[in-house]
Amino acid sequence: MSLTIGLTGGIASGKSTITRMMRELGIPVIDADQVAREVVEIGKEAYKNIIEVFGREILQENGEINRAKLGAIVFHDEEKRKKLNAIVHPAVRQHMLAKKEEYIHRGEKTIVLDIPLLFESGLTHFVDKIIVVYVDEHIQLERLMKRNGFSQDEALARIQAQMPLHEKVKKADAVIDNNGTIEETKQQLLQILTKWDVL
Repeated sequence: MSLTIGLTGGIASGKSTITRMMRELGIPVIDADQVAREVVEIGKEAYKNIIEVFGREILQENGEINRAKLGAIVFHDEEKRKKLNAIVHPAVRQHMLAKKEEYIHRGEKTIVLDIPLLFESGLTHFVDKIIVVYVDEHIQLERLMKRNGFSQDEALARIQAQMPLHEKVKKADAVIDNNGTIEETKQQLLQILTKWDVL
């Protein structure tokens, strides 16, 4: 039996740090954001559907989707965000499940699905256990502004577009408090994986 762990958190909560640690431990990670980029590459089905809905003005000169431009449109328009999600999410799900099957076929005992919107997208049935990466909102805000060069308003809009982290914590099987040092974060991860017989 393989164990599928869902890893989630909020934007800029430090999930990528955890996925890096998982990979260093030899655990395969399927990253929903990475898959989302792959399914909207030029010529793919989702790419064509996005252009149909949002027009060619969201494209860069080389024909690729301008993610920043598209992001700016959908973050301030609930209807358009729903339309985009209706195109991208099914393609991402299909792709992730195919990758998961590949890993199981190869005999992997543990597989991690890194899905930022695990709860919001109703994908909890894809996983056996859920780890939520938690960080205080003011730290999340600071990190996001620094990482993406957002103003406070832009950063807040993105944080508020997701389910609040304290809500996600209530639904988790385990929580990693990422307010401290990298070493403290790693110790928490190792404890969880040991408890679940992964290590």
